[in-house]
Amino acid sequence: MRKKVAVILSGCGVYDGSEIHETMAALLALDNHGMEAVCFAPDINQMHVIDHLKGTPMHDETRNVLVESARIARGKIQTLDAAKMAEMDALVIPGGYGAAKNLCNYAVEGPKMEVNEDVRKAINAIHDAGKPIVSLCISPVILAKIFNEHEPLLTVGGYGDDAKNLEAMGARHQITAHEEYVVDENLKIITTPCYMMDATVGQIFRGVDKAIAELESMLN
Repeated sequence: MRKKVAVILSGCGVYDGSEIHETMAALLALDNHGMEAVCFAPDINQMHVIDHLKGTPMHDETRNVLVESARIARGKIQTLDAAKMAEMDALVIPGGYGAAKNLCNYAVEGPKMEVNEDVRKAINAIHDAGKPIVSLCISPVILAKIFNEHEPLLTVGGYGDDAKNLEAMGARHQITAHEEYVVDENLKIITTPCYMMDATVGQIFRGVDKAIAELESMLN
């Protein structure tokens, strides 16, 4: 029987939702490594809507995270519910600004951020059951906040402001290059930087595939 892996989405599009390349890389890698992706998203409004052509806010629009995430999931998506995590074998969190705007408010508050309560409960449910987590791009800030007492070992690529903010929240940061990943063996967390650094689509897919391959090893 294939392992079931929860994928928490945060909308659709790099500037206000899940980063599409990273999400598709994760979904493809999970399938290629013999696992079944099960998509979830919180049923909340986005922080705001960004015109992805101009890169500016669209003040007259409001969009729902669950509805927008359904675009990537082709409609096969469930409302985020911690109870459903009991059926999952692992968790993957793609990046994109939605992870920092909709799953938490890191984009506004930095290290003083708060995590959406449904997101927090889902992540804790996976962790408390001893199941592994893969976190891509900027999404490790969420894990830094939740697991700060455990000093999680994470990466967001180079040592810039976001790495310093991870450390300010209690995490340990390891510098990585393209297609590299970091494993916190104690917490069963795998992180890889993806678009935290300038990258090609090929580098994104190869880097995510390596992280998912490590997840497969953990599960087996």
